Amino acid sequence: MNPIRSLSAALLLTVSAAALSSFAFAADPIKIGVPVGLSGANSVVAPSVVQSAQLAVDEINAKGGVLGRQLVLEVADDASGAAGAQKAFDALISQKKVDVLISMETSAARNAALPIVARSKTPYIYTSFYEGKSCSPFMFVNAWVPEQQVPPIVDYFGKEKGTKAYFLIGSDYAFGRGMLAFTRKYIEKNGGKVVGEEYLPMDGSDWTSIISKLKGAAPDALITSTAGGAPNVTLTKQLRAAGVKLPYGNLAVDEGTAKAMGTDAEGIFLSASYVTGIETAANKAFLADIAKKFGKDAKTPNDLSVPEYEAVYAYKAAVEKAGSTNSAAVLKALAEVSVVGPRGTIAMSKQHHAPLSMYLGEVQGDGSVKVIKSFPSVDPGDQCPNLKS
Repeated sequence: MNPIRSLSAALLLTVSAAALSSFAFAADPIKIGVPVGLSGANSVVAPSVVQSAQLAVDEINAKGGVLGRQLVLEVADDASGAAGAQKAFDALISQKKVDVLISMETSAARNAALPIVARSKTPYIYTSFYEGKSCSPFMFVNAWVPEQQVPPIVDYFGKEKGTKAYFLIGSDYAFGRGMLAFTRKYIEKNGGKVVGEEYLPMDGSDWTSIISKLKGAAPDALITSTAGGAPNVTLTKQLRAAGVKLPYGNLAVDEGTAKAMGTDAEGIFLSASYVTGIETAANKAFLADIAKKFGKDAKTPNDLSVPEYEAVYAYKAAVEKAGSTNSAAVLKALAEVSVVGPRGTIAMSKQHHAPLSMYLGEVQGDGSVKVIKSFPSVDPGDQCPNLKS
């Protein structure tokens, strides 16, 4: 046998194997982990979050994917709490081998999961509004914080309703207490006073005694901060049944949950980075695409689901800028990219947080939100000064 010919054949086989291996690797899907509260407090809003993620993935895949690779969603139920989040994050990272985590979660779930994220160094885009100042080199946030969300409601109540005395009600965990701590400081800084502040456990549903204290305190207005979906529904229903007609600012209600409440939600004031009534081409296209894809099963897009949609595109942009799914490269790129979505241009460039346009709205009888005033590009303030963006 000719040794040169034999060597050439061996080299050809080696090169071919390497090429096939490279092709197979390039064709492997990019896995996006979505840990979310399909059960528990967030179960009211979680389906809309999953729909938004699926729409983004399908749109991107239809245009060739990311770096020639398709995106795949891996959804896990975190049960809206700490224990469930630990299991969901661990399963997604260790078993499903996801490349990134993108999701809306309760603060309890997020706090429990962050050590797991840190150990694995997996990029994590947190898409839920929250109480602020949660910092990790592996986490980016594209939703609002108190500095962006609270002032529009308190300022409006003070100027338009003449409110001086406030009663605060929240769920007893990081989000509820964190939001109301900021709210109390802002109220007092602006000449108002808090005449009562009460909390119920996150999974609590009987607000009777707190509503009794509210009535006894005789405030000018009520501001609440509960654990998203289910507690919002039970509290509002019981407030209406008790005949409470005070100006009511809700720091945790989204448009989808407001629709689920029916007429009970009418008159609630909210401050959000997204409402369905945003009059832009990007938002109109998004709403049409959601309706087309999911039909009668489509959930109302809201301030918790739309950031999920935009975050998938932000991850796409970061991977393309990095040229790979390498975690370190993607984390660097996430601070540098921006995306244009239903909420406008979003860049997580301020200490891993995003300046956002905010909308002060009032819930109407059909659950829709009438925008009273808009606030362009509101800065999130100092959230994570030790993180370089």
